[in-house]
Amino acid sequence: MRRKRQPLSDYYDLPEDMLKYLRHFGRHFNRKMYEFAVSQMWKEGDDGEEEWQKPLTKEEYDAVLEKNGVKLENDVLCDGIYVMSMAMSDFYGSSLQTEQSLALYVKDYIDDPDQEDGFVFNRFLSDCQNNGTSIEWEDML
Repeated sequence: MRRKRQPLSDYYDLPEDMLKYLRHFGRHFNRKMYEFAVSQMWKEGDDGEEEWQKPLTKEEYDAVLEKNGVKLENDVLCDGIYVMSMAMSDFYGSSLQTEQSLALYVKDYIDDPDQEDGFVFNRFLSDCQNNGTSIEWEDML
């Protein structure tokens, strides 16, 4: 059995509004945080222009999974829809060629058995920190 290590984030001083968010939602995306995250997603189009990702509706997300026979076991709040949006922005049409490969990517990412609860959200927070993107935590509540 692998021993769990203490997260280095235990030593961070977190803003009060971030603590409020975490108390309500844990390390998971609520709808407002999901929409904020998607507003940061873009890729370079064939013409060299930025193409911005549009937020998916819950119905669109569920339809892709259902159509491709994918059932998630560990999807919490908006984590899966965030992963699908991120994959559509970064990989769809390239390494993920089909809608089925997109749905399976989401399954592999969300249901990864060797990842801790909240790892999707932690990755997003790390990306924000590395990119210098600040989060107005009060707006996410």
